[in-house]
Amino acid sequence: MATKIYIVYYSMYGHVAKLAEEIKKGSSSVEGVEVKLWQVPETLPEEVLVKMGAPPKSDAPIITPNDLAEADGILFGFPTRFGMMAAQFKAFLDATGGLWRTQALAGKPAGLFFSTGSQGGGQETTPLTAITQLAHHGMIFVPIGYTFGAGMFEMEKVKGGSPYGAGTFAGDGSRFPSELELEQAFHQGKYFASIAKKLKSSS
Repeated sequence: MATKIYIVYYSMYGHVAKLAEEIKKGSSSVEGVEVKLWQVPETLPEEVLVKMGAPPKSDAPIITPNDLAEADGILFGFPTRFGMMAAQFKAFLDATGGLWRTQALAGKPAGLFFSTGSQGGGQETTPLTAITQLAHHGMIFVPIGYTFGAGMFEMEKVKGGSPYGAGTFAGDGSRFPSELELEQAFHQGKYFASIAKKLKSSS
């Protein structure tokens, strides 16, 4: 039976969505793995999003909390707001109380990826503060550590990401994930899928 990987994200300007697509490619490259992209619900009115210059959402389906229980492993992606996950994603996780009561997510592997506006904007604090959500659900956090190799030590080019997961810098919004950041996202997807597959086969 295939290992089901869900990539669940929120993206206002498309940066996190771009990482999610690359992570999906990486996960899909692992034999015996099925991958699905999901978006969490938007909480801002359309007229506010228009004023903020947000582009239309991707065509990934909107997830409900109960959908999470069907996955064998989940990668959560979001932009940062003052060093923590965006409110839209927090609102979605706040709605998972029913899953928490039944411990439906306990023991499932989970990973994180993210986007920040600047180099000091939360490439570590954003995933670090998000781990509390995983802990309360009893999920198994799967960081990428330094498995990306030399790419983790790049000093000549601006590169997002950290041992916690893949990441990108959005700058003023005009900068999109670099080739190196996309390679790291692909690596995270592949690495995470291989771990989730091993956990499923051993259960």
